[in-house]
Parts: sequence; structure tokens; C-alpha cells
Amino acid sequence: MNKIIRFIPLILFISLGIILYRGLALNPQALPSALVGQKMPEFVLTQLLKPKVMLTEKDLVGDIKLLNVWGTWCVYCKYEHPYLVDIAQSGRVALYGLNYKDDRDDARQWLKDYQDPYLFSIFDPLGKLGIELGVTAAPETFVIDSKGIIRMKHVGPIDGKVWQEKFLPLIESLEKELVAGTS
Repeated sequence: MNKIIRFIPLILFISLGIILYRGLALNPQALPSALVGQKMPEFVLTQLLKPKVMLTEKDLVGDIKLLNVWGTWCVYCKYEHPYLVDIAQSGRVALYGLNYKDDRDDARQWLKDYQDPYLFSIFDPLGKLGIELGVTAAPETFVIDSKGIIRMKHVGPIDGKVWQEKFLPLIESLEKELVAGTS
């Protein structure tokens, strides 16, 4: 019995090593979202650039759209920003922003300095809408269909490869659904 007890720390150490090793193989961008397939959560927040304008989830119904969660404090948001400008200029989808846990003046200046790709940005200084959406960190981008249903959540920055491999196939599929009248 004494010999078995001596091996317990070794067994625990090996078990923990296996668990940690398994974790290295996981994709941090493959976080499941309970909201995929659900309507956009209800909210009432102000527009970033027009603080007197109140926005709700109803302002995000219509065409296929992207809702990009961003902040001036986010390093990867600056990396993905030129890609967002290109996406907005392409006119393929409507692009909206969710300015997450930020200072309004800093965010306004950031959009002025780097170009504003968004039709509008929702100002979420306390992160309440972000919490409702299950945001873990910026940047995150949601694809929302014409009925306001969240169809995809992408964690991390968008670049050319991510756009081509992840977003475009879904957007093309949603466009086909619109034409067929099933979306």
C-alpha cells in the first residue's frame, strides 16, 4: 500500500501533463457560440459618433451584415482595420461596429485617424451588449442574416485569408438563400 501512495504524485503529474498537452491542440478561434442560430440580443445603446442617437437590435435587420467588435485598446483591431476598410469599400456586405469597453473620445479619434469603415458604431462602454453576445475579447466579428439571426461568430482578426476561407463562403450561401427566399 505504501508503494502505491508514493506513485500518486507521479500519476497526477502525468495526468495533468496529458490534459495540458491536449489543450495545445485546440483552436482558440473555434469557440462555440450559443448565439449562432439565435436572434441578435435586444439592446438600447447610443451611436458612437452621434451620442444623442439611440440604437437597438432593430437597426441591424435588413441585408446581410457584419458586426465587428473593436476597441482602441485592441492591438489586433489595428491589424485588421485595413481589411475592414476594404470590405466596406467593396459594398459586398454592410459593416457595423461595436465599440467595446472604450472611451468615446479615443474611439472617435481612432476612426478619424485610421478611416471609419462602419455604417455606424454602437457605443458599448460598459460591455453589456458584448456580454450578451458572449464576447471574450476584441476583435470578434458576427455575421448576421437579413432577419437579424446570428449565423457565425469569428474570434480574432479578419485578414485576406480568413475573409476568403470563412466569411465569403457563408456570405455567398446567405445571398443564395435571399434569392431563393429562404432567408
